[in-house]
Amino acid sequence: MRLLYHLWLSPASRKIRIVLQEKGLDFTMKVERTWERRAEFLALNPAGEVPVLIEPDGTVLAEAGAIAEFLDEVYRDKLLLGINPLDRAEVRRLVAWFDVKMNHEVTENLVGEKMMKRFLGFGQPNSAAIRAGQANLGYHLDYIGYLVERRRWLAGDHFSLADITAAAHLSAIDYLGDVPWEQHEPAKEWYARVKSRPSFRPILADHIPGAPPPKHYADLDF
Repeated sequence: MRLLYHLWLSPASRKIRIVLQEKGLDFTMKVERTWERRAEFLALNPAGEVPVLIEPDGTVLAEAGAIAEFLDEVYRDKLLLGINPLDRAEVRRLVAWFDVKMNHEVTENLVGEKMMKRFLGFGQPNSAAIRAGQANLGYHLDYIGYLVERRRWLAGDHFSLADITAAAHLSAIDYLGDVPWEQHEPAKEWYARVKSRPSFRPILADHIPGAPPPKHYADLDF
């Protein structure tokens, strides 16, 4: 059985959970408190970050992008990176957009400040960072809306790792109740389609002890 080391509100971990579900691969999960810097976990991934995936044969895979590409190359019944070089280039461009740009401008300022500081005991959240994250979020929701008004899915005609990556970040932010969906209808409609996929249901079932999600979080109709 595969084992995935993860954190609940880690978008990178959520991305791999969705990829595994999309590909119909069985796995179990173990929460890894990365801030504890366990020697056993550092032996698996010296970077000390989740996700880490242990394949049934014992192969150790680390870093969400590397894991996702490995799974797409090995389990090819449902391709999530695209079927030709041009498709793959666009998927990779958007994955980088959300994992690098949006993560820096939004996710770290909201999830990082509101939740990770709490777990790490790093003091009070930075209110300026939270305001910046909330302001930047609208820009990224507008970009999602721009894409889906011109395409069926973010990268083109097919559901892809680009959609998974964007939804992984937004689901973590939405767990905090910070996404202004009503002001961004095209993005909301796209996210509703993602939420309705069977692969996303375990994400919507997440419930962090002591920090429940808002009522709309698991509601497919918002």
